[in-house]
Amino acid sequence: MKVLIIAEAGVNHNGDIDIAKKLIHAAADSGADYVKFQSFKASKLVSEKAKKAEYQRNNLKGDRDQSQFKMLKKLELSDDDHIALLKECKKAGVKFLSTAFDVEGLDYLISLGIDLIKIPSGEITNYPYLKRVGELGRTTILSTGMADASEIKRATDVLIKNGLRQSDLTVLHCNTEYPTPMEDVNLKAMNSIADEFGVSIGYSDHTLGIEVSVAAVALGAVVIEKHFTLDRKLTGPDHAASLEPDELGAMVKSIRNIELAISGDGIKRPSSSEKKNIFVARKSIHIARDLEQGHLLTNEDLIPLRPGDGISPMNWNEIIGKTVTKNLYQGHKLSAKDIE
Repeated sequence: MKVLIIAEAGVNHNGDIDIAKKLIHAAADSGADYVKFQSFKASKLVSEKAKKAEYQRNNLKGDRDQSQFKMLKKLELSDDDHIALLKECKKAGVKFLSTAFDVEGLDYLISLGIDLIKIPSGEITNYPYLKRVGELGRTTILSTGMADASEIKRATDVLIKNGLRQSDLTVLHCNTEYPTPMEDVNLKAMNSIADEFGVSIGYSDHTLGIEVSVAAVALGAVVIEKHFTLDRKLTGPDHAASLEPDELGAMVKSIRNIELAISGDGIKRPSSSEKKNIFVARKSIHIARDLEQGHLLTNEDLIPLRPGDGISPMNWNEIIGKTVTKNLYQGHKLSAKDIE
């Protein structure tokens, strides 16, 4: 099964449609399947009194305004922006995706023709939102940052009770800290989710670097989501914890390689590529010293040497005590006709 790779542009466009278009082309060039943005109206997402998260303050050190509302207001995408981004994705050859944060936003994205729904971690306790996702019955991906198992169960129960098929749901292990410290990744929790809830699993990665995403694929993730930016030095809440385009490309390439590496049937046997090396790398029984016809073979008479296209050293004990049928010389590769 091909891993679905979502390049998370998020709000790394900084409210500039031209930057957003460049992000689309960077995602397409990397080989990602989707480029994902965020669709919201700040007034319906956050109160005007809400403070920025600590990571947002750290990444916006030059901005003394502590208002999360004002920060997000600058990052809204208009209806015209959405249409332009859809067209740009089609032009670039990468699928468009966006995350909505309320019921109205969900319905708006559906009207644009998106083929899957991505539930962000912050909405895992938003009952009206989850209910609507269930009713829509589309392929759905649920992020679980900040959640425990009981909250995941309640959320998935709402989704399935309201119409979503379990087979259409993928749950992403996630840690909502930007960047996530390696000691907090707890990647084994991804497999615990699979075991407990019987769903497909994936990983939404906020660590620095690409290795955890690659490891997640090796452990069974079928979806990987990763933030990226044109430049980590840009000002904005998420740039510092994002990959740059060349890193995104390296991640996609690594994941595709891991897909191939784990795609076998699990049966241990020589592969088609290595069969030609069997005789080269293995050994067969050779004569260690000159021997005359009629000599009874002993351990000292024999030596395992490459190539391995003669009698296998695994037949050693069967050869000892046999009689040499003709004079043999040091270095001779023993054959069945040389002994009786």
